Amino acid sequence: MRGVRDGGQAGRTRRESGMPRYPSEVLSAARHRRWFPRVTIHVLIADDHPVVRVGLRALIAGEPDLTLVAEAADGAEAVTLHRRHAPDVTLMDLRMPGVDGITAIRAIVAETPGARVVALTTYDGDADIYRALEAGAVGYLIKDTIGRDLVSAVRDAAAGRRVIPPPVAGRLAEYTPRVDLTAREVEVLRYAAKGLSNRDIARVIGRTEDTVKVHLKHIMAKLGAADRTEAVTIALQRGIFHLDD
Repeated sequence: MRGVRDGGQAGRTRRESGMPRYPSEVLSAARHRRWFPRVTIHVLIADDHPVVRVGLRALIAGEPDLTLVAEAADGAEAVTLHRRHAPDVTLMDLRMPGVDGITAIRAIVAETPGARVVALTTYDGDADIYRALEAGAVGYLIKDTIGRDLVSAVRDAAAGRRVIPPPVAGRLAEYTPRVDLTAREVEVLRYAAKGLSNRDIARVIGRTEDTVKVHLKHIMAKLGAADRTEAVTIALQRGIFHLDD
């Protein structure tokens, strides 16, 4: 009877401690661990602001299934580190000195078709979003809205899904194919945004004032603007260019 009581006590102890009661349960648990291992997602971040990298690093470090493999401070370094580490997901800032994020995304996707790059930026213009996705990004996140969303975005991107949050999808839905501005037209509009007169713009670009007026006429027609001020406003809202370019 004592043996029975001891056995019952041992069984209760195992049950209370959460230990498996039978060898078959141990084998089953071992098989589960062997056939269903935890998947680790390797992440590369590229951003020229150290404070942003620190924040991203902290978010990634707090997740057991995410591992930061490298950090880049510009687009050229991001391309090199992607080649070296082959991360599962790259978080790419679009506005970096030297080689920018768009150029880096194109280079990475050209070298590694199927690379999972998520654009990370402060800009939400439809032209910005379109350029990033056209370059090969699988997602687009606005820095002001990241947090837990970033972690989910990394997992979604690694799983082969697109990462387009509702606010970004809304802006993208506003994008309709338009006649693109030429490089010269964008240049003229940049100078107009800085407050230069037609005469000053003509002097800077080495053309006549009449040529500048023709450029502005074409710009306003393409953007559906009534005047140069509205054209500048539309271009900035859409992300065709930025004042800090």
